Amino acid sequence: MENRLEELRHERGIKQEDLAQELGVSRQTISSLEKGRYNPSILLAFKIARHFDLQIEDVFIYREDDHE
Repeated sequence: MENRLEELRHERGIKQEDLAQELGVSRQTISSLEKGRYNPSILLAFKIARHFDLQIEDVFIYREDDHE
């Protein structure tokens, strides 16, 4: 699954550390999300989307062929 997390974070001038603290996760979690090495739990996905005042689909891009 792709995401726009890094793009959104940069647009708003937010450091990984600051976002991680705000969401209650580690900076490594944010880094892993941005690099596509980790898919968030549904709760974390909601927290991230709400932090940016967006819908989950505006942050995380799901494609059917991601699981084939």
